[in-house]
Amino acid sequence: MMKTKFEEIVDVSRIGSENTKGFNELMVLANAEKITPSREDVEKVLLMGIDFQNDFMENGELGVPNSHKDVERVTKFLYQNLDKVTTIALSLDTHELHQLFHPSWWVDGEGNHPVPFTVITREDVEQGKWMAVEQQQESLAYIIQLERLGKKQLVIWPYHCIEGTYGAALEGQFSNMVHYHSVIRQSNIQKIVKGQDPLSEMYGIIKPEYAKTDGTNYAFLHSLLAYDKIVIAGEAKSHCVLESVRQIVEYYGDKHELPSKIYLLDDCMSPIPGFEEATEHACKELQRIYGIHIVKSTEFML
Repeated sequence: MMKTKFEEIVDVSRIGSENTKGFNELMVLANAEKITPSREDVEKVLLMGIDFQNDFMENGELGVPNSHKDVERVTKFLYQNLDKVTTIALSLDTHELHQLFHPSWWVDGEGNHPVPFTVITREDVEQGKWMAVEQQQESLAYIIQLERLGKKQLVIWPYHCIEGTYGAALEGQFSNMVHYHSVIRQSNIQKIVKGQDPLSEMYGIIKPEYAKTDGTNYAFLHSLLAYDKIVIAGEAKSHCVLESVRQIVEYYGDKHELPSKIYLLDDCMSPIPGFEEATEHACKELQRIYGIHIVKSTEFML
């Protein structure tokens, strides 16, 4: 039985805003709990949180609608399963201002930068509609590779998750819960920084959309084999969550049992507007081909 109430850890009214609870205050509560350390778990469970960061909250620079409810539900799920989740792994989208998916990378013939959500195609660059401020040939080559590989088109995103800023930090209430878990279960949080290559997008936690060198995180991929269940939530469902899942299941393939250990908490993730239908179709295809599970946090029992 937990001594600390959920409301003492998470203030749902402050999701997406300043976190007023200090770590030391939180750790006093955590140190009062007496729960078996995660190293003694018989069934090993990984909770993977994708990009639960301030800039993806509803009032963030690249806000995802319904993200506050997603955080509320995932923190409640973790609270109810503090004694069952063995390890937490978190991805942290981390950028600089000058990267090829930000407006500053491109200009038109009059020196104007593209507005957010502009799609830049190979034809746009070859015809001079958009020009890279620098590394023009490398930028065009990247777009050509995206088209060759059948990847998402290059979208110019609002500036977001700039390294060292508030927007790049974990959402405060989610941070409270995952660090609380870390203390009471004596389990280190795996924090995986992604997206720092100026010449590539990196939606998935495993590898960039395209890069000249192999940027695959093989160590994390192979660590997944240690778990009996892999539970995934995060933002945005349409991009970073979907691509993370796709990268994992495609690596292991339909002849390996690992994809069938994946459980998507469907009510703890939301898509970027305009991508809803394509996202649902893609998730159902991954479910059909690889046997992943799509569940609701309120119904899924560990």
